[in-house]
Amino acid sequence: MAPIPYPQTATLRQRVLRAGGWIIAGYVGIQAIRLGGNLIMTRLLVPDMFGVLAIATMVTIILGMLSDIGLSQNIVQSRRGDDPAFLDTAWVVQVLRGVFLWLLALMLSMALHVAQRAGILPMNSAYASPVLPLVITVTSFSAVILGFLSTKVATAQRSFDQKRPIQIEVISQLAGLVVMIVIGLASHSIWALVAGGLISTVVVTVLSHAWMNGHPNRFRWEKNALLDLIDFGKWIFVSSAAFVLVTNGDRLLLGGIMDTGVLGLYAIAALIVGAIEGVLSRLFMAVGLPALSETARNNPSRLREVYYKLRVPGDLLLLFLTGLVFTAGQLVIDLLYDPRYALAGGMLQILGLSFFSARYLVTLQVYVAVGAPRYQTVTNLVRLLSLYTVVPTLYYIGGTPAAIWGIALHALATVPVIYKFNAKLGLNDFRRELLVLVALPAGFVCGSALNLMRG
Repeated sequence: MAPIPYPQTATLRQRVLRAGGWIIAGYVGIQAIRLGGNLIMTRLLVPDMFGVLAIATMVTIILGMLSDIGLSQNIVQSRRGDDPAFLDTAWVVQVLRGVFLWLLALMLSMALHVAQRAGILPMNSAYASPVLPLVITVTSFSAVILGFLSTKVATAQRSFDQKRPIQIEVISQLAGLVVMIVIGLASHSIWALVAGGLISTVVVTVLSHAWMNGHPNRFRWEKNALLDLIDFGKWIFVSSAAFVLVTNGDRLLLGGIMDTGVLGLYAIAALIVGAIEGVLSRLFMAVGLPALSETARNNPSRLREVYYKLRVPGDLLLLFLTGLVFTAGQLVIDLLYDPRYALAGGMLQILGLSFFSARYLVTLQVYVAVGAPRYQTVTNLVRLLSLYTVVPTLYYIGGTPAAIWGIALHALATVPVIYKFNAKLGLNDFRRELLVLVALPAGFVCGSALNLMRG
């Protein structure tokens, strides 16, 4: 049965709460599945395999974001977001892009293989793993599969209908987990992780067409729609390129200086931080962007009010988690993982500080909603410059621990830029900005209390 859209008579707040409830519940379930699978697979595989997969996944994500022109964001934000011709044109572009990405990944895999054979890569680095080129080749095929993802997912986001997309994602994660465990038990090889990821991608793509309400995509091309996509997407293209080089820059930089075992430990710590940031990023994209876009189109005088209603709860949570994880990160690792992964605890404590600046993610959606994606682009470029300047410098000064501090704190460089752009849009409210800071010491106190209880 096709999902029933929320009635248009519902207020913006009601629709946001409904969609947000589904996203939070679904994301918690999805992350529980991923964490459970991770715990199981760490007992079947060695840390080196997680390090290799982290590099392969990074390559796929980087290639994808480097060619992103904001198709989904455009459908959500555009006045033509429900037009079948516009949707089909976006879908065709998406399909072609997926094939192009895989071809790029194949060339990169071949270049990496040649570099390994020539001995020009550091022998102990993750990039020197003999299986990495083939893993990249197979893993990156997910770009082709996702290229066929239905635009029904984006139109559901536009209308705040998150129920069916969340259900589909949960089903896909469960399917991938089953495949991962079965192959892991049989082979104890990295191909269990690779196969699980591909199966999840296939399931979510097929169900996006077969189990969702909306316009059924077909191969159709409209010139005006393409021009609209390009006009909006040119800024998203640059912004996404900068963003992906930032969000994957940790593995990109550390992969050349760490062996696969240490990188695998780092990947475990980053997974936990990423899971928490991911749910808020998902909320801001799936709920914040359509809410802010609708407000900017229909009632721009309320934009600051809606912006802070979206931001304050996230600020309180992330500031609290900053203090909590910084003090109790080692406890989390000790409880979840066996002693082989104990060194990930210190890494997690440092990475927890990144929550402080992660609370500005919703601000980037405001810039898209008001039709000023250039502000988002500049912010991401500042963050990119900061990461690739600060991390190598700190590594030179203090080694790997100092480099991880740089990864955790580099985004602070964007804060002055954000407040400058917000001032131009009339969004700043410094009273609210200061009031939420009370959550930071509360997190430190709770984390310290948990450590005392453990001791």
